[in-house]
Amino acid sequence: MTITGTEALEAMFSHHRALDEQLKARVAALTRAVAASSAHDQAAADLVAYLASEVLPHAEAEEHTIYEAAARGELAGTVSEMIAEHRGLSTAIERLASAPDGQAAARAAEGIAALFSSHVAKENDILLPALASRDDVDLAALLAQMHRNMEEARKATPAGDSTASDPQATVLSLLLDATAHLARAGEADRACRLAASAWAALHDTRPDLAVKVTTALHRLTRLGSLVLTPAKHDGGSREQPADPDLDVRALAPAQRHETIFAAYHALTPGAGFVLVNDHDPRPLRYQFEAEH
Repeated sequence: MTITGTEALEAMFSHHRALDEQLKARVAALTRAVAASSAHDQAAADLVAYLASEVLPHAEAEEHTIYEAAARGELAGTVSEMIAEHRGLSTAIERLASAPDGQAAARAAEGIAALFSSHVAKENDILLPALASRDDVDLAALLAQMHRNMEEARKATPAGDSTASDPQATVLSLLLDATAHLARAGEADRACRLAASAWAALHDTRPDLAVKVTTALHRLTRLGSLVLTPAKHDGGSREQPADPDLDVRALAPAQRHETIFAAYHALTPGAGFVLVNDHDPRPLRYQFEAEH
């Protein structure tokens, strides 16, 4: 069925409203669970899954359709800002997935909801009306292409984790399936180390895929009682000066990962530090071991 440009514009507005409402509903469920001091893990997992399976694929589809069209005109600067917000959203989702406690998860979720609402408001108020006013842009065709892109993504895997044109996502999906089987077979520690290695390889170049790995890593660390195998050091029996403490307990959860990695990168050869935290951040520990 052929639709007009006006109908396509209204359909885009409607989809944005639905995404925003569904996101806010899931954020509200998480914040309610945290406020009630009840288990929040399922609400957090549902939110991350929705973001990874609906919001991020939608953002990617926009970049290959309406953003490309807008970038050819006077909106190039605005498009660059919108793409940067997509990257910021991916980073924020990873922080949510790696939040060490309920309060941190609730704060991260509220930040994501605010960022997404502001983002779609800009699309609705600036980007889409400007495109609709241009004679060289067919909004109906762009909307149809977006739908095709999303449908191809869903057909590639049941969870919508990859597309046929994205071999990295396809391989990652297979790898995460394998880690889940490993964990269920009693090899949770080995599965976590494998997933963390994938995260280390992806977090700079493919933050969208790194989000999926972080989410999977949290699930894996909860499977069974994990006993981490400490790294072996051939340091001999000589006494070494005590390493200074790196106390991150007073920092906001989102700042802790950055502070820990920054402190590590600043170490001189042979130096070290003792990490002081208020919990055992097992996903971070696996990620740190994988990268360093």
